[in-house]
Amino acid sequence: MGVPRLLLPEAPALVAGLGHATILTPDGELDMVSAADLPRRLADLPPPLLVHAPATARRLGLPPFPVAFDLLELFAFALPSQPAAPTPRGLAMALGQEMPVDDESAVILLPELATLILRRLSAARNVPLNRDAAILAARLREGMDWPWADSVMAALGKEDARPSSDPLKVWRRLPDWEDSAPPTPPGSLPVSAAEARTRLAEILGPDAEQRPAQADFASAAALAFAAREMPGAPHVVLAEAGTGTGKTLGYIAPASLWAERNGAPVWISTYTRNLQRQIDGELARLYPDPEERKRQVVIRKGRENYLCLLNLEEATAGLMPSRLLAITLVSRWALATRDGDMQGGDFPGWIAELFPFGAVANLTDRRGECIHSGCPHWRRCFVEHSIRRAAGAKLVVANHALVMVQAALGGGEDGPAVRYVFDEGHHVFDAADAAFSAEISGAEMSELRRWLLGAEGGRGRARGLRRRLEEVLSDHPALSPLVDAALEAGTVLPAPGWPNRLHDGAPRNAGERFMAEVRRQVLARTAEADPLYDAECDLHPLNPGLPEAGAELLAGLERLLAPLRGLHERLTALLEDPEAELEVGDRIRLDTARRNLDRRAVVPLVAWGGMLRRLSIPAPEPGARPVHVDWLAITRREGREVDAAMHRHHLDPTEPFALAVAAPAHGLLITSATLRDVVLAGDGQPDPEAAWEAAEARTGASHLPLPAVRAAVPSTFDYCAQTLSLVVTDIGRDTGQQAAAMEALFRASGGGALGLFTAIRRLRNTYDRIAPGLEKAGIPLYAQHVDAMDNSTLVDVFRAEEDSCLLGTDALRDGVDVPGRSLRLLVFDRVPWPRPTILHRERRLHLSGGRPKEWDDAVARHRLRQAFGRLVRRADDRGVFVLLDSRAPSRLLAGLPDGVVTHRVGLAEATRRTREFLVG
Repeated sequence: MGVPRLLLPEAPALVAGLGHATILTPDGELDMVSAADLPRRLADLPPPLLVHAPATARRLGLPPFPVAFDLLELFAFALPSQPAAPTPRGLAMALGQEMPVDDESAVILLPELATLILRRLSAARNVPLNRDAAILAARLREGMDWPWADSVMAALGKEDARPSSDPLKVWRRLPDWEDSAPPTPPGSLPVSAAEARTRLAEILGPDAEQRPAQADFASAAALAFAAREMPGAPHVVLAEAGTGTGKTLGYIAPASLWAERNGAPVWISTYTRNLQRQIDGELARLYPDPEERKRQVVIRKGRENYLCLLNLEEATAGLMPSRLLAITLVSRWALATRDGDMQGGDFPGWIAELFPFGAVANLTDRRGECIHSGCPHWRRCFVEHSIRRAAGAKLVVANHALVMVQAALGGGEDGPAVRYVFDEGHHVFDAADAAFSAEISGAEMSELRRWLLGAEGGRGRARGLRRRLEEVLSDHPALSPLVDAALEAGTVLPAPGWPNRLHDGAPRNAGERFMAEVRRQVLARTAEADPLYDAECDLHPLNPGLPEAGAELLAGLERLLAPLRGLHERLTALLEDPEAELEVGDRIRLDTARRNLDRRAVVPLVAWGGMLRRLSIPAPEPGARPVHVDWLAITRREGREVDAAMHRHHLDPTEPFALAVAAPAHGLLITSATLRDVVLAGDGQPDPEAAWEAAEARTGASHLPLPAVRAAVPSTFDYCAQTLSLVVTDIGRDTGQQAAAMEALFRASGGGALGLFTAIRRLRNTYDRIAPGLEKAGIPLYAQHVDAMDNSTLVDVFRAEEDSCLLGTDALRDGVDVPGRSLRLLVFDRVPWPRPTILHRERRLHLSGGRPKEWDDAVARHRLRQAFGRLVRRADDRGVFVLLDSRAPSRLLAGLPDGVVTHRVGLAEATRRTREFLVG
């Protein structure tokens, strides 16, 4: 082994602005260069040293750099699974360095960051993770002439390492999971309010600040852990906890105590991945030792979030040079990751942005192709590890989507839970709406065809039903005729190439003919719409041709369902046969095949059959309250029609939530900072009882036999002193005026601003108008739907770049948690009214208690209140809230925290007040 040494590239450092760059030459010359002159300036120099090469090129308006020393590549190789925002400031923060204040200090810092990363790699050269790191670097040098290869090999002291792709086969080094005995039945010992307070005090420690509101919240939460007294009647607690209460530790206290006492996990469910991460971080207070926390706490998500080792193996075989680095970085991460979660876990989301589309995204099981026990990596699978760990954990941190989808499928892989905490409880309605809905679309039907018939035409690795069951069929050949019948019947579903035929009007089978008739009705019933947006119409009255196409498809689906049901029944009989002497492996294969058959085929086919039968039933009387809302829609992407579908949603999705999730449980805590809306009585004064009743309706508590326990703990923040709320009254609604207003406000705050839009087009137009001016003012601007970063990466950048600004839509309103100065101004372009869809029309008509306008108000008021809550996350935060909509009704602003007074002012006054409030 050689002596480690630092080998830094003799390269110019480069930081991009909008249309210009700051460079530091190898000779130490610091200069600002226009984007147009940059290629000429770099022509005679080595490849540049920078952060995020693709984003740098886009920011400069230049073609991609052919070669660059990208610090993100080095960071991901040397420090896999360590979080960092993909900017110079973000890397400095991750490496514990003083953060640069401008482009000049950032470009000077880049060589120092490279030095730090290489030193850390060198210091860790003898840890198991880096056993084969030099071999991989040599392979990268050989396969793609990776610029960092020599520096990495020198830091590891192995400059003569021989290249090999063998270390990419990381599945060989991952541990197998081991089965344990089935868990014993959970106990029912309750947790008292006093015990919850005591546990909270233990978690916080003796030196913690006294927070009476947090202890009160823990006491209320404990009521969800009382012993159930009759089936179907869980104890439900609705607890509104104002921002700053500390509700996470407040419910962790009784939840952890109940789990320890009764030998079963409590499932904590969130709506966003971001909150899952936050809760996991908070649990370090309860389990400070990382290994102990890994045993006691499990993060659970759907399979599509995790690295699929079979996909990784297939990507590694015959690897193209263009994807070698991407696979290498993922393989390095796979050895360091806590749980294999590539979506919001410890996988740096920006890695995918450095490479061509699909190089990283296709490594997860996005298409539901998991073959479970038939996979050679099944015993090392990250998902299977998490499922087994969850059974023995104390706390499982999941998300609403997983919890509800598993309930809809009869328990799912993790089995039923008996105690739940639903954080972000204001989203229970939306999550249930997504989980308990169905659609007959080209995409859904063609996925089922692919699952049955495999990758037709030889493309892809989808194995099809026969190959997926080949081991089962070899042991039980009598099942083969059922499989043959299903495969023959499966040709009723849309075949490869169906999107082109949908657009061209040349359907081949019943599935495609049905979609063609759906498309024809939608186009006939809707006005000439913007081709960038989807279109929809009511199901009734039915267009001529649609009932016949629906009947033809229904008959085909019934022919498909019959052998699949028969196969499911035969597999069940084999598993339940007391005389069958099945080996453990055989039993696992049979059970896996049966569950997949039910989930991937039988359940959707039954749902589709019910929807298609609706076409032969007379239309309901006008005004009659339906159980389901059915409609037809066309989906468009970038101006092109890509799908047509029939949709079905429950009118009130909390009904199936109450039946499938809540009723089987023993206790539920549903909590949020915004559970209740402001409901006004006839005299114009707030009606607290009506507000609670509305919260019970939105969370499904009103459908359960026991009345919910109601608790409300006010925020600890002084919103009157810490916030300023404004409505700008003297600008029009055209994009030009609103963009100018937003730029003026962003300048007044000096950055740290989040602009929220109700339409993607206005967001993009605003970005184009204001980015150059903000850049000249030293304020970087990032935008959802503009920057090629996922939402979590954008938020990480926004958090790290204290004086940057960010533009986004609804997804960012709920997903942003940015304490401190990084978020000090929030600007809405317009009142966030709900989209006027058919589903919204029916709900406002039938669920509003005869007051449809108040239904709209409640949605908009809730969105404003949620956004306002982003501004103050700590006791020392200050923030300004602005609506650029002079028509904003005052009744909507009543939803802001008590005592907050909204001022209606002109733009000049708004910018002056913003500057004075934030800057002084």
